Amino acid sequence: MYGVGSSFSIWPKAKNASRYGGKLARCWRFGIALCLATFWHLDVAQSQEIKINTLKQITFWKMNYDFEQFYCLSELIYLESRWNYKANNPKSSAYGLFQILKTKEKDPIKQIDAGLKYIDARYNGCACRALAHHKLKGWY
Repeated sequence: MYGVGSSFSIWPKAKNASRYGGKLARCWRFGIALCLATFWHLDVAQSQEIKINTLKQITFWKMNYDFEQFYCLSELIYLESRWNYKANNPKSSAYGLFQILKTKEKDPIKQIDAGLKYIDARYNGCACRALAHHKLKGWY
């Protein structure tokens, strides 16, 4: 019934299909392009924002989903580096998310591990204590 070369289609044919077919296809492609341009921005600032959100998710996961401690740590990292894993302090050798001294570790995941290890050793794993110390002294 519907063999090779048949003109079966699940879409009904319009009376003026050949007359408007090209314009309709162009409108459809334009609509898709407009939607993609509206919802999918490839902006430098936004791509940096995506990286920051990814770093926050990884940090939250490494903290065993402890929201209170993550909130304190997030504020501490913001104060230190604005969540910029390439942050460099020209006055000292501090570098990275946590502004750890004497390191130039480029990998943000390793920076997170090192920062959490430091907070664990110095503040018994309590990021809120580290934040309180930072607010009091200006460093942690």
